[in-house]
Amino acid sequence: MPPLQEADHEALRQVLAANFPQLALPAAAWPRLAALVPTRKLARGRLLFAQGQPVQAFYAVASGEIEARFTAADGTVSVLEHVQAPKLFGLAAFAIGQPSTYEALARRASRVLVIGPAAYELLMDEVPGFARALLREFAGRYAGTLRLLEASRHRTAPERFQLALAQLARERADGPPDGAGWQAVAATQAELAALANLSRQTVNELLGRAVAAGQLRSGYGRLWLRVA
Repeated sequence: MPPLQEADHEALRQVLAANFPQLALPAAAWPRLAALVPTRKLARGRLLFAQGQPVQAFYAVASGEIEARFTAADGTVSVLEHVQAPKLFGLAAFAIGQPSTYEALARRASRVLVIGPAAYELLMDEVPGFARALLREFAGRYAGTLRLLEASRHRTAPERFQLALAQLARERADGPPDGAGWQAVAATQAELAALANLSRQTVNELLGRAVAAGQLRSGYGRLWLRVA
């Protein structure tokens, strides 16, 4: 993998600022950190790491989009998240040294920053406050996982449908809402069904109700949500 290029220095700064907003990176540590963070380019559909595979780094999206998904024993695929810049992923498996519980692949041509053991050691040992910031990040993700678990076990199908729509709007909004208050979201019905953990038939029924109520419009590879 090539070393971090000058064009990606700003991406690394954005990743640190977005994920660890209270962290102040010492000026002397910056050039050493940048030299330790290579990049990796992924073509659309290319697998970054597989479910059950040990990972040697954690990652940040510099451009493009990474899909994190889990395949159950019966072959059912559940989409966990669509990761876009400047979010981190792969943290847990790297930190605990265990195989990943999900696979990550590029939904479109993507570029990721690879934060391996040397960069991690520098951040932990030489950047004051990084360990506390990382703990806050893990705590936030744990709380989010509990909310998803609660939704999957105790929420009704319409509630899970609405939660999935809200998550897609956060992660994959295609620009700001238009003048009429419609927010375009790059997503398919299949992706919505996987994220909500609902059948395609159920999602089609719920989409039909939302369209009839004037809350949603559906098109090829796009959903439009009424946000105002």
